[in-house]
Amino acid sequence: MQPLLSGKRVLVTGGSRGLGRAICQVFARQGARVAFTYNKNEAAAAEVLETIAAEGGQALAERCSVLDAKGTAALVKRLEADWGGIDVLVNNAGITQNLPLALLEEEDWDLVMDTNVKGAFLSSRAVLRGMIRRKEGGVILTMGSLAGVRMLEAPIHYCASKAALVGFSYALAKEVARYKIRVHCLAPGLLEGGVGIKVPDHRLKDYLDNCALGRLGTFEEVAELAALMASDRASYLSGEVVVADGGL
Repeated sequence: MQPLLSGKRVLVTGGSRGLGRAICQVFARQGARVAFTYNKNEAAAAEVLETIAAEGGQALAERCSVLDAKGTAALVKRLEADWGGIDVLVNNAGITQNLPLALLEEEDWDLVMDTNVKGAFLSSRAVLRGMIRRKEGGVILTMGSLAGVRMLEAPIHYCASKAALVGFSYALAKEVARYKIRVHCLAPGLLEGGVGIKVPDHRLKDYLDNCALGRLGTFEEVAELAALMASDRASYLSGEVVVADGGL
């Protein structure tokens, strides 16, 4: 069977660690040419490139904050010039802080909301302009969270930012459908090695007790689902929030 993303040109924001790293590796394994951004850790980015190259894939890394509008636009233009276009954007870059609302400073709120929401806006805007101009369709896949679609005990500003991405995805899917561009939001539950490692034991136990599969998910599992959603095999899927939480 042909790889899911054979020949696709993909940009992933925040691809040097965690779920972003898994997405880059799985997408490359599925035949995509992958470019990813990272914020600071050059060594981690180099490890991702080495891993992908060792498996015979193609990837490149660019140090660029998702809040750097000019840098993001310049990166997109370079990729379009070198590749002829971008078929898939994965808005993955995001942060959180484990702080209760009463202790949140205005700067904390702005940092999380800007990184998680404004970052997705800036990246999507940069990529969509080329997608619309080329008239070849495309996919925008934004990584949400269970915290954005369920009532959970989690940092308020993180929940608010992930809920905002749901509305962003719904509205954008409707707006760009005329250009044959599909927009999705993938909302994972707790994952091994993710924010779940900072969850208190009593909350983790409550999650596992109520999860039908009785376990945490893995980065690899979510990345494989992301690859399917970004592929042509999901060609009739758009404007959806897909929750991957093990059956909570």
